[in-house]
Amino acid sequence: MRKIAIFVVLALTTVSCITATAQKQNKKVMKKVLFVLTSHDKLGDTGEKTGYWTEEFAAPYYELADKGVQIDIATPLGGQPPVDPKSDNPSAATGDTKRLDKDTEVLAKLKNTKKLSEVNQADYDAVFYPGGHGPLWDLATDKTSGALIEAFYTHNKPVAFVCHSPAVLKNVKVNGEFLVKGKNVTGFSNTEEAAVGLTDIVPFLLEDALQAKGATYSKVADWHPYAVEDGLLITGQNPASSKLVAEKLLHQLNAKK
Repeated sequence: MRKIAIFVVLALTTVSCITATAQKQNKKVMKKVLFVLTSHDKLGDTGEKTGYWTEEFAAPYYELADKGVQIDIATPLGGQPPVDPKSDNPSAATGDTKRLDKDTEVLAKLKNTKKLSEVNQADYDAVFYPGGHGPLWDLATDKTSGALIEAFYTHNKPVAFVCHSPAVLKNVKVNGEFLVKGKNVTGFSNTEEAAVGLTDIVPFLLEDALQAKGATYSKVADWHPYAVEDGLLITGQNPASSKLVAEKLLHQLNAKK
């Protein structure tokens, strides 16, 4: 009887140790990414609305979430970020945006985004900025956003951007130098801006602004997928590049122990 009791104790101890080890390993491999969206909803003086571009949020969100990455969402003002109405047009719909339309859990997260000033890079493994025209007006000059990007970068964590969101890099400095100086980048091109008829509406042209800060800008044909990776910095040219940027970000996350 005593031998049986000892065996049971040893067995329970072994199971407990295995469970604890598994939990520790799961906790270790679980990655967490912060998504930062715009709070700006006015398209200059046109009287039209803008915001974030749905595909540029949905495609990367599901690319990462489906691989087990935890995602939080933040905005400058907190709460519901504005959606560019053009990105909700059926002609702009994709499999990911249609999935988002029915995803009550993610839609609830969008309604209750964290305030950007209340998040800390120490709680995350990377940061990702979806685009849309909104960031050109708020995040591009937001000092909290700039400091956050700098903090991620200086703590050796990936920073990723797509379409118009690379514009938020134009004033970001690391060790006194513009982060994009000497870096290979891409983003919404001048020709793509002209194609949507907003060259004279936006506060600045992303392609020109990044080059003015010392970036080596490159692009492919309008509307084609294209992403550039330069160390921790990942940028994508347009909405079609959203998933490609997320794939590169995921690769970096998986490469980190």
